[in-house]
Amino acid sequence: QVRLVESGGGLVQPGGSLRLSCAASGISFGSFDVGWYRQAPGKQREQVAFITSGGKTNYADSVKGRFTISRDNTENTAYLYMNSLTPDDTAVYYCNLERSLYDYWGQGTQVTVSS
Repeated sequence: QVRLVESGGGLVQPGGSLRLSCAASGISFGSFDVGWYRQAPGKQREQVAFITSGGKTNYADSVKGRFTISRDNTENTAYLYMNSLTPDDTAVYYCNLERSLYDYWGQGTQVTVSS
């Protein structure tokens, strides 16, 4: 059974940092592309960062230079390092694993940026 568990969310002040983790089990993690998405209240889910199985990365313009996505295939875990956070980054963050017809989502972790 495939399971993705996000963690690391929480309340942080503007300008602060967080590291999100996405731990995968029951899946050949290294063969999947990984995306981090977020959904703010009243808004559509958007992709913020993406890393291929080969390690190539891509970022949404809104987070470029502030967020970094990485993966550790030995630990079956993906990370999203978030710096210089602003209230606009407040959302539920989800990780997604995809390959061909396979598409898996975690349950999400809340990130709230507020003073």
